Amino acid sequence: MAISFHVRSNSFPSRLHPQAAHVDEQLIRLRSSEEASTSSSSSICKRLNNLQELHQSLEKLIRLPATQQALAQDQNKATEQLLDGSLKILDLCNISKDTLSQMKEYLKEIQSILRRKRGNLSGEIKKYLASRRSLKKSFQKVLKSLKVKQDLKCIDESLAVFGEAEAISMNLFDSLFYFMYGSKTCSKWSLVSKLINQKKVSCEAQANEFTKVDFEFQSEKTLKMEDVQVLESCIQDLEDGLESLSKSLIKYRVSILNIIGQ
Repeated sequence: MAISFHVRSNSFPSRLHPQAAHVDEQLIRLRSSEEASTSSSSSICKRLNNLQELHQSLEKLIRLPATQQALAQDQNKATEQLLDGSLKILDLCNISKDTLSQMKEYLKEIQSILRRKRGNLSGEIKKYLASRRSLKKSFQKVLKSLKVKQDLKCIDESLAVFGEAEAISMNLFDSLFYFMYGSKTCSKWSLVSKLINQKKVSCEAQANEFTKVDFEFQSEKTLKMEDVQVLESCIQDLEDGLESLSKSLIKYRVSILNIIGQ
């Protein structure tokens, strides 16, 4: 279950270790980016980068004697929950990376067919859309498990940052999920053809790289090579950000495991 440390209303006291103050600053920056963030690939990638840097800092923080002492006072319950929560976030990273990689390969094949003007375009589009459905199902399953909270009260306020980091991570993957699948209005592409032209223009105006190509896939005649290329580039950027985050999470988990093994 995900850890449910109480969210702090104030920053760390200045008397705490500088690393703790640095983590606090990063959390403030990430919370601000959540509030100001637009649904664009650049904003998602920036948040992924910030989250990766946060976990690098958390890995350093968790190795401090004061942090380990606070965790030990809870008889490793909080430590085990941190380990469990970080594993689920790592699962989201891996699920996202694997499926995005698969989607990218299908997009490459679609581009090849468009260039050669021959081949089974419909078949490749079906494979691509199937990979998106697979990612959606996996995302929902893991996100649901992350939202299950255990009622555990921390005995040390300094440990709250780890719970906050987990919550921020979950929010980012929520944002990534909705970025990839669009709003409820624009995600039901089977109904688009039934809407009046003005409504279709409004829906397309809200589209991002993913939903725009989804829309074009409904009618192969409107499919544009440049839009597929832009989406492929977007996927590559997301993959890079997820890969960096994944590496930081692995190091973070190793430090948590070292505490349990002491």
